[in-house]
Amino acid sequence: MIQQVHSQVAAHRDAILAFLRDLVAIPSYDGNIRAVAARVERELRALGFSDIHYAPYGDIVAKIGDGSRVVLYDSHLDTVGVGDEREWNAERGAFSGAIENGLMYGRGTVDEKGSTPPMIYGLTIARDLGLLDGFAAYYFGSIEEWCEGLSAQVFVEEERVRPDFVVIGEPTNLRVYRGQKGRCEMRVTARGRSAHGASHWLGDNALYKMQDVIRAIPELDARLPNDPFLGRGSIVATHIDVRDAGSLNVVPDRCSIVLDRRLTRGETAQGALEQVRALLPSRDFEIEFLRYTRPSYNGYLREREQIFPAWTFEESHPLIHAAIETARAIGLETTTGKWNFSTNGAYWAGVAQIPSVGFGPGEEEIVHTLDEHVRVDDVVRAAEWYALLPRMILDADERG
Repeated sequence: MIQQVHSQVAAHRDAILAFLRDLVAIPSYDGNIRAVAARVERELRALGFSDIHYAPYGDIVAKIGDGSRVVLYDSHLDTVGVGDEREWNAERGAFSGAIENGLMYGRGTVDEKGSTPPMIYGLTIARDLGLLDGFAAYYFGSIEEWCEGLSAQVFVEEERVRPDFVVIGEPTNLRVYRGQKGRCEMRVTARGRSAHGASHWLGDNALYKMQDVIRAIPELDARLPNDPFLGRGSIVATHIDVRDAGSLNVVPDRCSIVLDRRLTRGETAQGALEQVRALLPSRDFEIEFLRYTRPSYNGYLREREQIFPAWTFEESHPLIHAAIETARAIGLETTTGKWNFSTNGAYWAGVAQIPSVGFGPGEEEIVHTLDEHVRVDDVVRAAEWYALLPRMILDADERG
């Protein structure tokens, strides 16, 4: 069976890589996946997927297999922007999909278009070899970069499809990932009193009042808890803004900072907010969670607080065990790991408590960088794992 999977994936190598090059060539930042999803749709139809449609949030969804158990493969199709394209290598532009020395270059090769072709071809091969027997598998081409987990939540709640298992295709360097840190975003605002800059002593400078809080943030960061698996919680100020009445010679009466707080196992967003509240020196300060209020590219709007819980599963969990056995069967590294950043798993596992596992080509450290790139052999190799996993889950269930 494993040799059959290997042979089938090898036979589709050129198609997998050509498909990825097409996806990389289509810009899809700011959450607008319309054009790249249309390219994915053509491939899904050509390979015989069914129930191909766009979910309410704009994600592209397709089904393969008709079993009673449901597994969902999630690969987000949106990317961050490219910055100044002139800073990218001239021969390896941001949307080139150029292959050089075994590496494919371009925005999204790692985060996360690189997992879509092997997922789709892996599921196709699984169907053709009978490895999907007993399963209905969904490909979920999602939107994630701006508010991870939101489109997944909308899909589950509005389409009433609750998977038994989820596979997240964020980069893991072909290792099995079984958890991630959580995060939340907070805004602290200092209130002051405006005055003309020439008579600044008549005002109460909100920018100055924020200085003590900013100095306290690194001190809080240094004493946050450390988890043996997920690592240390963290907090950092990432943005500052003042209200200046439209003039640069006015003492600001408002100053706000945004804090990025990474949550390790055992921490909660509310607890993190109270830690910061304890740093505020007076009642002239307010603190709140940020809210995501942007509509999707298709106009769908769902507001939510920017809170994304941490999650982990033990290696003994049946899904994680099956994932490890799948890696072992095709000769891959079997030690497990975790993401330092947040993924759609914040909803799948963190909120909905659905057993979830991460597996994808590419290295986490290359995400969002100039000259982003992925090893083409790893993209192809990932298809073997995606094809074999459903059968391994079934075998694990049969063994009890």
